[in-house]
Amino acid sequence: MIRVFIFLLFISINTTAQHLMVFEGKAQGTYYIVKYLSTDTTSLQHPIDSIFVSIDHSLSLYQPGSLINQFNAGDRVEMDEHMHAVVEKSLWISKATAGAFDITVKPLVDVWGFGVHRPAVQTVPSADTLKQILKHVGYKNLQIKNNWLIKKQSGVEIDCDGIAQGYTSDVLAHFLELRNIKNYLVDVGGELCSKGVNQHNKTWTVGIERTDAEQPAVFELKDKAITTSGNYRRFFEQGGVHFAHTIDPVSGQALHSNIISVTVIAENAMTADGFDNALILMGVEKALKFIRKYGLEVYFIYKDSDGKIKEKFSPGFERLLAKPI
Repeated sequence: MIRVFIFLLFISINTTAQHLMVFEGKAQGTYYIVKYLSTDTTSLQHPIDSIFVSIDHSLSLYQPGSLINQFNAGDRVEMDEHMHAVVEKSLWISKATAGAFDITVKPLVDVWGFGVHRPAVQTVPSADTLKQILKHVGYKNLQIKNNWLIKKQSGVEIDCDGIAQGYTSDVLAHFLELRNIKNYLVDVGGELCSKGVNQHNKTWTVGIERTDAEQPAVFELKDKAITTSGNYRRFFEQGGVHFAHTIDPVSGQALHSNIISVTVIAENAMTADGFDNALILMGVEKALKFIRKYGLEVYFIYKDSDGKIKEKFSPGFERLLAKPI
């Protein structure tokens, strides 16, 4: 008992002696916040910003000359480590979800008006237009050969926005761990990963926005990653139908379902980020069964048949629920 007490006291003192370091800014069209505990107060702002620059050069559709834009304009590209990791993971998730997640969705994203160049007025594309575009959509049209990403047919274009921010969170976390930082929370546009404890020697907590409540739901996040995908911010309405930015790569349709958002917990942020949109497409009940195979935990906010807002958790996620703040 004495040894255990002394060990725990040492851990508490050691953690308390460290400084809380916080770096934040804007990147990838969103915000980022990096928090960690360290005895070293040297600024990491410059190397953190450099990581964003490196990833944007690889995966940003908004940056002229990026590797992803080179690929979309041609028939192949030699990938860097960032692109290789994201594309390889994307293809794995595509196979796991039977194509519900698919980075070749870019032409569909564009035609629905959710791409880089957004029209002043969004409209539903015709059935013939979608039929033609779907000929060029499908993860099986991509091939990885060594470090090369190759199109199997012309017209294929990729969009990694559905997984790139989660990947970026993981890269930042790895960057911290290489510096022997054991306690951190990384947040890139709501895609978070954590390790260890905060400055109060407690597990990091994460608040999740709830559309029907003034206060967020609060969860403990220990050595895990969490991401959220929702359909309540990017959408348009036509003919009384709500068309959201979550697009089904198989049918080509913009989602208009009862699901408001899904939050996913996984071992890393890239995995959580890659699965979240696919889980929305599956629907609540199918998704809750699906996740058992992949070690995921989920939290759905959705509308029931009467239009009332409901919540549903996987068992592991519900156990992490803390009291609302």
